[in-house]
Amino acid sequence: MALSIAVLMDPIGAIKVAKDTSFAMLLEAQRRGHALYYLQQGDLAVRDGVPRGRLTPLTVRDDPADWFSLGEPAWGDLRELDVVLMRKDPPVDAEFVYDTMVLELAQRAGVLVVNDPRSLRDCNEKLFALQFPQCIAPTLVARDAAKLRRFVAEHGEVVLKPLDGMGGRGIFRVKAGDSNLNSMLETLLDHGRCFTIAQKYIPQIVEGDKRILVVDGEAVPYALARIPQGDEFRGNLAAGGRGEGVPLSQRDRWIVEQVAPELRRRGLLFVGLDVIGDYLTEINVTSPTCVRELDKQFGLNIAGQLFDVIDRLAAGKRAA
Repeated sequence: MALSIAVLMDPIGAIKVAKDTSFAMLLEAQRRGHALYYLQQGDLAVRDGVPRGRLTPLTVRDDPADWFSLGEPAWGDLRELDVVLMRKDPPVDAEFVYDTMVLELAQRAGVLVVNDPRSLRDCNEKLFALQFPQCIAPTLVARDAAKLRRFVAEHGEVVLKPLDGMGGRGIFRVKAGDSNLNSMLETLLDHGRCFTIAQKYIPQIVEGDKRILVVDGEAVPYALARIPQGDEFRGNLAAGGRGEGVPLSQRDRWIVEQVAPELRRRGLLFVGLDVIGDYLTEINVTSPTCVRELDKQFGLNIAGQLFDVIDRLAAGKRAA
């Protein structure tokens, strides 16, 4: 059954084709005969309670020199679509939240929105992990510099990061007694206006920050270990980390089992868990990546696994 599918994403002309997970989804959708439409953040509107989008027909090709073609954009009723893939990168700022509210109007009319727009608002990628205390390392979230300094002193070595970052931006590793700690906290806290998350440093980061992809509550059997390079402690690929595919460990699978029922309950069909050593550090719900790398290393089709779910759910909504 052919579906009409819109993707709301960052500018498609700027993506890295070999690594972009949204692009992998678009290739799979097109392979299945679905009609594709492209949206950017400025392409949503609401008129008299009707969610509308400036929909641009999209064709994709797995060619790093020429990977997409766009048709003529036209405003249309989002409620007439079958599926919307919400793949806008963080930050989850006010405009991102407003977009989810527009998409929720379409969802109420029967459109399948992936991931669920309410859950995109509710599940901050760093705070959401704290709902599973059995899976995480010692963690403090606070706006108070004194509390954070005491946490650093207690644990000896800590990672500090903002709640709204991605790709390793704004992350600091600090040891007790570091003369730069106050400056780091001033930067992150913005005079007590911003929450900062502090996590006990996990030495196993040298073996990689593993990205575990979960599709409708089921783990992909391999993770991408993002291994720091040189004197860099961050494993993020955007920060220069090297990606190496590894099979899931027994502990990895246990962590997925702890989290999966809540992911399903919240309509989070495609999620990336970040695991360092034995600990869950983040739950990525906005635009998880690493599909293309894992597909290439292990001969997988993770987007195909996702679209098996999307096709089934969309068919059920049509039948209803």
